[in-house]
Amino acid sequence: MDRANRQVAEELVSAVIPAAGEVITTQSPLRSPEPGEVRVRLEGCGVCASNLGPWSGPDWMTFPTEPGGLGHEGWGRVDALGEGVDTLEVGQRVAMLSYNAYASHDFVPVDRVVPLPASLDGMPFPGEPLGCAMNIYRRSAIEAGQTVAIVGIGFLGALLTQLAAKAGAHVIAISRRPESLAVAKDMGAEHTIAMEDHWKIIEDVRALTEGKMCDCVIEAVGKQWPLDLAGELTKERGRLVVAGYHQDGPRQVNMQMWNWRGLDVINAHERDPQVYIAGIREAVAAVSEGRLDPSPLFTHRYPLSQLDQALNDTRDRPGAFMKGLVINL
Repeated sequence: MDRANRQVAEELVSAVIPAAGEVITTQSPLRSPEPGEVRVRLEGCGVCASNLGPWSGPDWMTFPTEPGGLGHEGWGRVDALGEGVDTLEVGQRVAMLSYNAYASHDFVPVDRVVPLPASLDGMPFPGEPLGCAMNIYRRSAIEAGQTVAIVGIGFLGALLTQLAAKAGAHVIAISRRPESLAVAKDMGAEHTIAMEDHWKIIEDVRALTEGKMCDCVIEAVGKQWPLDLAGELTKERGRLVVAGYHQDGPRQVNMQMWNWRGLDVINAHERDPQVYIAGIREAVAAVSEGRLDPSPLFTHRYPLSQLDQALNDTRDRPGAFMKGLVINL
């Protein structure tokens, strides 16, 4: 039988969210991939903070979710190829850009799949957030010797701290949890500041920069106050980079200050799938070459049947929580 069309006597096991705060698992026949498509047996999927909005059940959310829906940080091994796919092999380990990865398998157009080298075997590789970090870093235009403040040290902020520090920037990490600030230190931050008092933070940064403020400030929270704070910390003709995912409504900005300082404001979110894929490819290279090491940030692992706990922990961030992974192995 042609390997591209082989049938596997398995079921597709998927997580479904039928209502806010609830998860069930479903089984269905495992179909073959369509032409130009790859079927991937998932090793795991990262749990993204962007899931928390839908998980809370806002008015705009429609339940139930699609099988595997909300999962977009999957990686695994190719186990079937659709007609016309000749650039990948069955058994090859890959990361991908897909959207139903809270499941045993997902189906992906071949141009949204990134092969993983053997040197990364055994390492979890949620490609989408790693690629997102690389794309934000690229658009931040960080250079050696610059002072960079990162507001919010979650998984993304910690990755950006590591990238900026290894590039030779002087990193100031600002975050709410002491555990996150300790992680930022491990990632190379020169200074850490507790995110407690707005005006004290500004004065602390002013003192650390001898009144100049920061060449680049990356807001990585997705809330109003961190965005306000990030603007205040950016120097004249500096770069304010919006990396946080603002999904809970409109924002107000201090346009008078932004005008006066002549800030370059960069919305570092991408929507073009091929830009995402380019970021994932760069993440593969960065991890392979030692410029980026996400492993210490994968702090919690869950089976698919405990996706509800994974989402709740992503919301509540117990203890040293940094990044949760749903693992199928």
